[in-house]
Amino acid sequence: MLLLDVTVVNVALPQVERSLHADLAGLQWVIDAYALTLAAFLLSAGSLGDRLGRRRLFTGGLAVFVAASLLCGLAQSTLALDLARALQGVGAASMYATSLALLAQEFAGARERGIAFGVWGATTGAAIALGPLVGGAIVEALDWRWIFLLNMPLGLGTIWLTLRRVGESRDPAAGAIDGGGLVTFSGALFLLTFALIRGNAEGWGSAAIVLPLSAAAVLLAAFVAIELRAAAPMLDLRLFRIPAFTGVAAVAYTQSLALYPMFLYLALYLEDVLGHSPLQTGLRFLPLTVVLFLVAPFAGRVAARLPLRAFLGTGLALVGAGLLLMHGLDATSRWTALLPGLVVGGFGVGLISPALATAAIGVVPAARSGMASGINNTFRQVGIATGIAGLGAVFQHRIGATVLERLPDSPARIPDLIASGRTQVALAAVAPGARPQLRATADVAFVAGLNDILLIAALVALAGAVAAFALIRTRDFAHGAVPSDPAAAPDPAPYAAIGSSKRRRTP
Repeated sequence: MLLLDVTVVNVALPQVERSLHADLAGLQWVIDAYALTLAAFLLSAGSLGDRLGRRRLFTGGLAVFVAASLLCGLAQSTLALDLARALQGVGAASMYATSLALLAQEFAGARERGIAFGVWGATTGAAIALGPLVGGAIVEALDWRWIFLLNMPLGLGTIWLTLRRVGESRDPAAGAIDGGGLVTFSGALFLLTFALIRGNAEGWGSAAIVLPLSAAAVLLAAFVAIELRAAAPMLDLRLFRIPAFTGVAAVAYTQSLALYPMFLYLALYLEDVLGHSPLQTGLRFLPLTVVLFLVAPFAGRVAARLPLRAFLGTGLALVGAGLLLMHGLDATSRWTALLPGLVVGGFGVGLISPALATAAIGVVPAARSGMASGINNTFRQVGIATGIAGLGAVFQHRIGATVLERLPDSPARIPDLIASGRTQVALAAVAPGARPQLRATADVAFVAGLNDILLIAALVALAGAVAAFALIRTRDFAHGAVPSDPAAAPDPAPYAAIGSSKRRRTP
């Protein structure tokens, strides 16, 4: 339910834009509001589950998610949808932070636990592979609101099943919630993302942007100070003294920043520039997800025979290569121009997925594997949020510059309409005789912006590959136990970040 709900959002965004008359900033927040609250509450949710009970937090988070899904489905404005998505992220954080711990307690034997985790991994992999297709079918046959409303019966049924079949567990020695870390971390993330999304509209030198950026820097510095002094920190910064741990965090962040925000802009390109339907768009995303689903099990089986940095570094290099293959579009390009890049990028993510979680917990003692996994997944969500905002700022700026160069007398709101995929609205805002020129300009400007962010994302991925090869050293894994058989199923990132409490052991 969770993975389908998130993967289908990308395919549904163009229809959301038309239904709610959303601008680009509103569309960015549909994804970023979810990613920000998920990242902000993920680590604290693990500690809260230890104190209050993991089943209780799981069902409570599921109830919040279901209620937020109803609000998403009923939203009549972009703001209402964005706020409901933020509430979904809060519920999702509680579920992600406890799901694997609940499975681990129910299946104590190594063989049973392995089967349980295999089924769980196969479910996440299938949802990733089928999500765009299922989402496209729902949006085309019903309406975008049903991608959220269908969560109602599924969620209520899951709550009933959990209360009947899953036992409660908690950690009697759990520490207090790191309230100071939670407030400063979430505040810094929100202000940074807000400034990046609104920078083009407000002006990068304006007080409306400079003040949030400055406040974000202050809050981030305060967060670091709090975490360094806390007895039980939400995010133990001392782990970054281990080079391999820093390298793994860099991989998690750069992969999420480079690849996954591109789904938003590619969906707009496929539907609003090339004119494909939501179902057709979902089909065109399948090469990446299917290749990922096929490659990850193979990579998981051979991961124990090669250094983990070979999988992480090579995988990120392939992600960068895939983005470069998609770069170079022009106004006459068809969707097949994206196909080589989608296949190569999916192959790269397939190499990364089974190794990333293993590497994150393999460099720390087993007792700290929960926090290490949570930090790793938090970096993924932060990468998605800042990637969408930062790449979106570049995308929007390039479109504005291209329109101004080609049509200097066009209305001021034309670039934003083009960037958000509302070219038809832009055409209606000018005289009929000017529409053919504006249509051609819109396509050229959109593709120019897409090429710019594809190139930047590729460079980020390649920089992450360099960091992986340089920092992830085999000798650092002496601090923890590296499983001999890493999970073969695809990792659910970016659609799900599986957090955990500080005392949970990851099998």
